[in-house]
This record gives sequence, structure tokens and C-alpha cells, in this order.
Amino acid sequence: MESEKIRLEDAKMRPQKSRKDSFSNLTALMTAILLAAAFFFPSCQHRPGGHSLVVAGSTSIQPFADKWAEVFMEKRPGEMVDVQGGGSSAGIQAVRTGAAQIGMSSRELKDDEKDLYQIEVAHDGLAIIVHPTNPLENLTIEQVKSIFLGEITTWETLNGRKKEITVVVREEGSGTRGAFQELVMGKSRITKKAIVQDSNGTVREIVSRDPQAIGFISLGLVNESVKALALNGVKPTEEAILKKEYKLVRPFLFLTREAPSGLAREFIEFILSEEIQDLVHKEGLIPVRRGEPAESGR
Repeated sequence: MESEKIRLEDAKMRPQKSRKDSFSNLTALMTAILLAAAFFFPSCQHRPGGHSLVVAGSTSIQPFADKWAEVFMEKRPGEMVDVQGGGSSAGIQAVRTGAAQIGMSSRELKDDEKDLYQIEVAHDGLAIIVHPTNPLENLTIEQVKSIFLGEITTWETLNGRKKEITVVVREEGSGTRGAFQELVMGKSRITKKAIVQDSNGTVREIVSRDPQAIGFISLGLVNESVKALALNGVKPTEEAILKKEYKLVRPFLFLTREAPSGLAREFIEFILSEEIQDLVHKEGLIPVRRGEPAESGR
């Protein structure tokens, strides 16, 4: 339907023994590279009669984009959508170099990144998580900042337990960490004693196994294995996010070098359709305008 479409805006080498040996070595090298490419990048292989699309970046968006791509390919036999992770910064770089047609970012773009065309596909809350057995239910934003700064190192003043706090964070370059840095830490640096992990899933796994741990992940990935804390007395719910009462909220962005066209445009329009925006809601994310076209551009 036309109402479901995006409103796109004018958005040092050894001496060679012989030429024969050199040619043989070069041939072997090229063969190895091509075989490696075929193995590691299956998305480069098109389905017969179809088209291929690479979507790469934020590991926060990745699990959701995987599901969206599955539904899209079911409805569009012959089309291939390959979703890859790597982090928001990696996704931005992949789009710029042409390694991916769509990049995924779970943080706002920096000034020097705003030359890219961006489409918001969902909103997500950042959840501060602890082990389910932790009696703590609420923290202030300042307490969270102090914990991740390394100023508060034990749970004693927070929940009465004389236990050292295990701080778990995402790696530099990830959209989740970028959003947390901006929304909570400001210009302050996260303690070097923190355990660094490369995905929301591994952060959640560590916190779920350590009663003294605290971390932050996408609200949409919170499950029964961890507890999401209220912040300043506000629980991280959709209602609180829509009312702007819960402050740790970030965008889920799809990025292209130019106004999207072809299969990239069709995939983005599909995600912004009422069907997938309803799925977005069921997955714990906040839809963008419930199926209405999202404003997009540079």
C-alpha cells in the first residue's frame, strides 16, 4: 500500500625465482581468496533468478532483523537478505565501503556520520539488569553512573549485601555502549575493571549467572533470566517510554549511502509495514508510528 511506503527524500617481498613461479603463486593466492570469500560470505551468492541484500551492523538490532529477514524471504522466494553483526560503527563503515547495502545503528549518528541516509525502524529502551535474586528494584541515574565509574564497588549501600559488584559492559564501538555512554555517563569513562563483552546476549548470560553482576542491554532482549531495574522510580515499560518518563531510550536506525532503492528499499518498506511493526511491538520494541511512513533523510 502506498501509505506504507517510505517518503524518500532527494535522501617487503622476496625476489621472484621465475615468472612461472610468480604466476603459479599468484593463481594459488587468488584461488584461496575466492574460496575464502565463498565460505565466509555466502550472501554474495545469489539465489537463482533473485537478488541479494547484505544488512550489517548493530548486534542489538541483529536478532530482530534476522526475524524480519526470515519473514521477508518467506514472502519473497528467490530474494536473499543476509543479516550480519559487528556493531553499529562497523555497520556504518560497511555501508560507506559498499560491503553492505544497509547498515544498522542502535545509537544516534555522530556529526561526521550524518552524510548517510537514515531511516528509523523502531525505538528501544536500554535496561539496567541484575541477577533475578538481587533484592534491588530501583536505582537513580546517578547511582548507575557511580557504579559504572567504579565509585560504588560493593552492593552494601544498595541492597545490604557485603559483596563486590561485577560490572559488565559492551565493547567500544557498539551502539548499546554508545547510547549508554551518552545517556548515562556523559563525558565520564567507564571503569577499566568492567568485564567487556561483544553482544547483548553475552552480557545477559553473564549477569544471569552471577548474583553480584550488573549490566545494560536492549530492553527488547530482557527475559526471565535477568531483572530489569526501575530508574528514578520508573520501570522500563512501553508506556513509560512513550510518555517520555523512562529516560534511557535510543533509536534503531537503518542506514544507506543514498536514498534506498531496489531490494534495499523494498526490505525497509516491508519493515515499516503494519505487519512487521506489529511484530516489532510483540518483540518488546517500540514501533515507529504504528505502520505509518517514517520520516527519513540525511
